[in-house]
Amino acid sequence: MAAAFAPLKDDLAFGTRVTGLTLADLADETVRERLRDAFETRGLIHFAEVETSPRMQVELSKVFGPLKLHPVKAVDKPDPDFMPGAILIEADPANCDIVEIAGKPYSSWLPWHFDHCYNNQLNRAGVLRLLEITPNGGQTCFADGIALYEALPADLRAGIEDKSVIYSLDMQPDHIRFGRPENFRVLQVDPKQGEILEQAKDYPRAIHPAVWTRADGEKVLHLSPWMAEGLEGNETPEGDALLEAVAREIIRLAEAGAYVHD
Repeated sequence: MAAAFAPLKDDLAFGTRVTGLTLADLADETVRERLRDAFETRGLIHFAEVETSPRMQVELSKVFGPLKLHPVKAVDKPDPDFMPGAILIEADPANCDIVEIAGKPYSSWLPWHFDHCYNNQLNRAGVLRLLEITPNGGQTCFADGIALYEALPADLRAGIEDKSVIYSLDMQPDHIRFGRPENFRVLQVDPKQGEILEQAKDYPRAIHPAVWTRADGEKVLHLSPWMAEGLEGNETPEGDALLEAVAREIIRLAEAGAYVHD
């Protein structure tokens, strides 16, 4: 095996950087097990100096579990025989979401979240492959749920510990309920948001625990401010206030300790 494993950054408690991995390496179960172990223990893998073909993306995805079909009908999907389980994400300023935060416009801006929160069947991981680099911006940020849990103020941690959060398939930026940025306004909405809202009318809300416990006993704060609707059994002003306070802390802590990938 030519692949090399190293910490993503020396000052991060999470993340692994894997360089030199080949498609042929993925036929070796020892390599696959090492990749799974890196993901399980470090939570995020950055693959560098690797083949970037569609086949590599699909085969690498299979290392971490069976492929999952994306449940949102409006999301563009490549030929399933060519790239099963894959979706295509594009950002065209002519029709994508454009928001303004503190006077600065952003295209295709997404709030802090975990993938598929609106779906009762979560995906274990996602493998992202860049096809075309944006001329500016384009940061994707990742935060450590274990660190977030440990850094959360004690009163908020106690308040959210045994709670579950309700999520809906409503991705419109102007419908953000919790952790909404200050000085925030929506300048343009992607037309596909209308298609997603139509599906949301018949799509059941999903419920997920706000805190997970790993097999080794570590606690993980696993709460998505984006698409959250409220707390299970407590969709009240008091429940909303707790969820808002936790969402604000998640955003503050995540932004302070995130890994930012350009």
